[in-house]
Amino acid sequence: MKSIRKLLVSLCALALPVLVAGCAAGAEPQVENRGKSYFTYFDTVSYVYSYAGDSAEQFEDRSAEVSRILEEYHKLFDIYHEYSGINNLCTVNRLAGGEGVKVDEKLIDFLLYARELYEKTEGEMDIMLGSVLSLWHDRREEAGEDPAAARLPTEEELEAAAGHIDFSLLEIDEAAGIVRISDRDASIDVGALGKGYAVERAAEYLEAEGAYGYVLNVGGNIRIIGTKPNGDGWVTGIRDPEDDTQFAMSLRLEDTACVTSGSYERYYTVDGVQYHHIIDKDTLYPAEYFASLTIITKDSALADALSTALFCMPYEDGLRLAEQIGGVEALWIFPGGEIKYTPGLEERIIN
Repeated sequence: MKSIRKLLVSLCALALPVLVAGCAAGAEPQVENRGKSYFTYFDTVSYVYSYAGDSAEQFEDRSAEVSRILEEYHKLFDIYHEYSGINNLCTVNRLAGGEGVKVDEKLIDFLLYARELYEKTEGEMDIMLGSVLSLWHDRREEAGEDPAAARLPTEEELEAAAGHIDFSLLEIDEAAGIVRISDRDASIDVGALGKGYAVERAAEYLEAEGAYGYVLNVGGNIRIIGTKPNGDGWVTGIRDPEDDTQFAMSLRLEDTACVTSGSYERYYTVDGVQYHHIIDKDTLYPAEYFASLTIITKDSALADALSTALFCMPYEDGLRLAEQIGGVEALWIFPGGEIKYTPGLEERIIN
């Protein structure tokens, strides 16, 4: 089954220069399409594309380093598996309530950034939501194995789990490189931030290399380095949440990141009602404000975080936060199809 999946992914890579869940950059490459596919990082498929005309050898070297960076962060951020020689987030969660864990400096940097975002988003971007998210994850997994037995977490389970959400439970000793969760029932979940952060580290490497005209697509997180060789941006379609064969809007993007969160991405059904994976920490249930929300900003980590944070906020609050942070454009698609967006997005719209 895995071999068939890899073959299908490879064929898709040849046919589609860039394809993501919420955004799709459909411009044809200016040079031979040198797509690279990776199949395990962050439980998704990743592509690296060069439109700059660099040599095949140079592209191979650069894409191999991008792969290495993504793999490194995938292992550091994994909350389900541990790896030999690495203390990762799974290790930190497993030892919650006990002694601190010595971790890689890269993981310390990430957790400090997560704390910064927690403060910047007024608590909406909270990696300490793991106790609640794990309940929904487990119910979704169970439904995948036996749809007829699909069920929701109980109110009692959710309320008990909510008692272990508190960012102050995460202790970070930057000087010693030690991380500790003080509550044994609390846990970290970085699904709303980890992938975007890893993509940005890969983009930083490419920029330092002088790469230009590259596109990274890691499971729907698009990061564009530069422009096409002729100076144009890429035409990027924002998926219609009600019809995955249509675009709700098309944008022209260059040298930026584009991340979409949507209620259609991961969900399961209970008694005819769909329950998606983006959980509102205020209600402990899937957020109901929007069908999808797209963030466009230079930093892929910030785009990833805000696509989730604003998805769980009323439109007015999200607009205020986007304007407060600065350099952020957002596009909201409401249930029923109404579209709103930040004023700065107007110049990017092409239809």
